[in-house]
Amino acid sequence: MFYRNSIGAAVLAAVFVAAIADVRAQDEMKYPDWSGQWLRTGGIQWDPTKPLGRGQQAPLTPEYQAIFEASLADQAVGGAGNDARYSCFPVGMPRLMSVIFPMEFILSPKIAYVLFENNMPRRIYTDGRSWPSDPEPTFAGYSIGKWFDEDGDSRFDVLEVETRYMKGPRTFEGTGLPLHKDNQTVVKERIHLDKSNADVLHDQITTIDNALILPWTVTKKFRRERKPSWLENDCSEDNHHVAIGKENYFLSADGYLMPTKKGQMPPDLRYFSNR
Repeated sequence: MFYRNSIGAAVLAAVFVAAIADVRAQDEMKYPDWSGQWLRTGGIQWDPTKPLGRGQQAPLTPEYQAIFEASLADQAVGGAGNDARYSCFPVGMPRLMSVIFPMEFILSPKIAYVLFENNMPRRIYTDGRSWPSDPEPTFAGYSIGKWFDEDGDSRFDVLEVETRYMKGPRTFEGTGLPLHKDNQTVVKERIHLDKSNADVLHDQITTIDNALILPWTVTKKFRRERKPSWLENDCSEDNHHVAIGKENYFLSADGYLMPTKKGQMPPDLRYFSNR
C-alpha cells in the first residue's frame, strides 16, 4: 500500500511540475524577444539626430540655458562643467538610455530588468502596482510599465514606461545639458522592435522637467548583437579625477594633484598646518 501511495504522490508531483512549466512557457510566449546585447546606433548626445552641446537646441528655460552656457564655458578651458560623471556619479535617468555601453533586457511577468555594462540596473515594474507613497529617490528612478499587444497576435510588442522619483545631479549628456535641481523629472518611454528589422529596437523618450519650457521628445535606436561579448566596466577603476569642494583636479602618474584648467587655484588647505 505504501508503495502504491508513493507512486501516486510521485505522479501527482510530476503532473503539478509539468503544469507549472507549461504555464511559465505560455507566459513567456506573451513577451517579445528582446534577448541579446543592445548597442546604441548614434553618438553620445541626447538627441541622436543633432550634434552635441548647443546643437541639441534643447528647450531650456532662460535660467537653465545660462547654467548650460556656464558649463560649456568651463569645459572650453578644461573643466568638467556641469557634468558630474567625471567623479563617477551615476548618469541616472533619462541619460541611462543613451546606452554609452551595452545593455540587456530580462523580461518576466512582474518586472522587466534593464542591465547595463557600466551602470546600475533599471527595474520596470509591470505588475499593475500604483506609485509608492514615500519612495526613496534613486538616480535610475522608480519605473512602472505596461505591456500592449498592438498588432493583435496575442503577444506583447510595446512596453510603455513612466519613471519618477529621481535624484541628482543629473544631465542629459556630457556637455552638462542640465535637468532641474528640484529633481521633479518625469520620463515617459515607448519601447518596441522595428517592424521591418527585429534586430533594431526603438525607444521614444519624452522628458518633462522644470528646466525645460516644454516636454522634450527624442527617439533612440539600438542594434542587437545576438552573440555578445560582455566586458567588466567600472567607472571608479583607474579614475584619476579628484573632486575637492566645487573643483575638479587630476591625479598625476606620480601621485600629485594637477590642475585641469588654466589658472585653476589649488584646493583650500585650511585644515593642514604649514611646515
